[in-house]
Amino acid sequence: MTTTIANEFAVVTVDKVYTRNGERLEIASPRLGFRIQLDPLELESLSWQTKESFSRLLQDPFGPGH
Repeated sequence: MTTTIANEFAVVTVDKVYTRNGERLEIASPRLGFRIQLDPLELESLSWQTKESFSRLLQDPFGPGH
């Protein structure tokens, strides 16, 4: 089941997917064409981050190469 989360700045879709290596959460940016699959440890590591970590990521708001 795909879930879409959007606001005036971004649209992302989130899906639970099954791979040979187990379950993953797939996060996609349909407008920009980016997609990533994260395993449970990678997802958990997001909770360890500070707001400043995400602010640094947003210095290039349209992703690499844009």
